[in-house]
Amino acid sequence: METDSGYSSTAELQKQGEKLSHALRISAYVFSTGLLMFTALANSVSWFTQSITLGNFWQSTWLEFYEYMEGDEWSIFLIGAALVPALAFWGFNGILLVADITGKPTFITRYRIQLGKNDPVDKKKLWKAIYTVLGNQFFVSFPMLVPMFYVMQWWDNTFSKELPTFQWFLVELSIFTVVEEILFYYTHRLGHHPVLYKHIHKKHHEWTAPIGVVSIYAHPIEHIVSNTLPVMTGPMLMGSHIVSVAAWFSIALVTTSISHCGYHLPLLPSPEFHDFHHLKFNQCYGVLGVLDFLHGTDRMFRQTKAFERHKVLLSLTPLSESIPEPPKKEE
Repeated sequence: METDSGYSSTAELQKQGEKLSHALRISAYVFSTGLLMFTALANSVSWFTQSITLGNFWQSTWLEFYEYMEGDEWSIFLIGAALVPALAFWGFNGILLVADITGKPTFITRYRIQLGKNDPVDKKKLWKAIYTVLGNQFFVSFPMLVPMFYVMQWWDNTFSKELPTFQWFLVELSIFTVVEEILFYYTHRLGHHPVLYKHIHKKHHEWTAPIGVVSIYAHPIEHIVSNTLPVMTGPMLMGSHIVSVAAWFSIALVTTSISHCGYHLPLLPSPEFHDFHHLKFNQCYGVLGVLDFLHGTDRMFRQTKAFERHKVLLSLTPLSESIPEPPKKEE
């Protein structure tokens, strides 16, 4: 019996080691490929801007804005960390809301992931979500910017008159993404503990078929711990420039809106991963999916048609048509 137990433990450790090694190889491949693409893009953009004499365009624009604001760091911070991301969030979701409410244009609605859901969206439920989102933005996110402002001031770089290079911004963006993935995965998974889920995270899961604006529809505690801190932490650790902060916050809000939008649109990142989480609850907790692979919290997802559809759509044919769900078995 002891020998069997020891053998099982050894086999299990070996299996976990192989899985970890495989995951690390995938992560290394993805990261190295992404780094090469970023480097190529950075060099191409640098060459392009120099070739058409736009090398100083953004720098001169930033200086003009800085002088117009008379160097008022708090006002500049509010515009960059609050106003610009809010405009990005509501601008993108405004387009999606038209499709959710009216069912038009069909160019968007034909790409619906969960067919027959939110067609059209329940307006009473929608207004409840919008009020909650606005409450989170004004009464949770905005107050959290106050301590962040003082942290950024301490770095003495956030309001520099010299913008970071495009290459450095790409490095920061990579670090921000990794930090967000780690913090979001574990805080999100913690939110699924029965006690916390019942009192906190269940609110977000009222939407089993989510829409874009629902991305920050959450209990205030969840909005602090899982939605806001994972995004804020990277820039605070790096002491990033306010322009980098504005760009990162905007990217984070738009990408989470895409993950929740309910439409698998051409050329945009696939929302299948997180949409499946809302459908099944106990799968796909992260953003990138690396930690889900390591922890085995995507096993069910990998056995579904949704996993086959989890890719960037490069044609106009909806993936729900080219990779349809198998017909339901008759009882």
